Amino acid sequence: MKLGIGTAQFGLDYGISNQEGKTSPEEVEKILEVAADNGIHIIDTASLYGTSEEALGKSLPPNHTFSIVTKTPQFLKDRITEEDVRLLEDTFYQSLAKLGQASIYGLMIHHADDLLSDNGQFLMGKMLELKQRGLVEKIGVSIYSDEQIDKILEKYVIDIIQLPINVLDQRLILSGHLQKLKEAQVEIHARSVFLQGLLLMNPDSLSSYFDSVREHLRAYHQAIDEVGISPVQAALGFVMGLDTIDFVVCGLNNHKQLLEICSKIRPLTTRDFTKFAIMDASIVNPSKWRVST
Repeated sequence: MKLGIGTAQFGLDYGISNQEGKTSPEEVEKILEVAADNGIHIIDTASLYGTSEEALGKSLPPNHTFSIVTKTPQFLKDRITEEDVRLLEDTFYQSLAKLGQASIYGLMIHHADDLLSDNGQFLMGKMLELKQRGLVEKIGVSIYSDEQIDKILEKYVIDIIQLPINVLDQRLILSGHLQKLKEAQVEIHARSVFLQGLLLMNPDSLSSYFDSVREHLRAYHQAIDEVGISPVQAALGFVMGLDTIDFVVCGLNNHKQLLEICSKIRPLTTRDFTKFAIMDASIVNPSKWRVST
């Protein structure tokens, strides 16, 4: 199954369309049950996702077959120090303890620019050590831009990458960077498929911040409605239909949403969504939004 579960909502009140707040422990268990029943393997979390790792650790069955991916702290410094390397290692061990796992599938640098800082190679060196010791199978990075991809590939060999892609944000497709990553044999995990739920919302209900793209979003919703595709089917099907994507990580709040997603998974390889691409980072990068989420 190409679908993976994003767990930010397990530990945080996260997402512009999230009306339910943090997912309850009972719902976390139900989500994992539905995921297992539908052959979903990838579970994506992070040390910075509030109590997400703890919530997973309490709900994961002892004999589960999930492949868990977590992330490092963010350092956000011009120069990486030995203290930062120790923090990475300590946080990783804390993540294992919270998750109740002896080892995990993936570990990613949460903020790509940390690897590109002075002495960023120290962080990569520690991750390689953790991999060599059998504590993690694949190491890599979470990125936001094509420039980060170019710099990372120039400096490091990585196994895995997480990147944003959706109907509005097609920058890495149009620039050729998805293909570049596949040629480097990097496993690609797509995130932000629903753009924090923006693609699922009625354009008329959005904040005035999105006035510049409101008509664009209306045209998108009209186009998918005319062919009988729901917003979930369109957003998910677009990314599922990309051969370069290995896993599609979807955040959700409850098991009913996951059941709906699983029932509507259908790659849309025959639809051309290029005309809906937006290059404006203030729209396609949620970290730049100036709205209350």
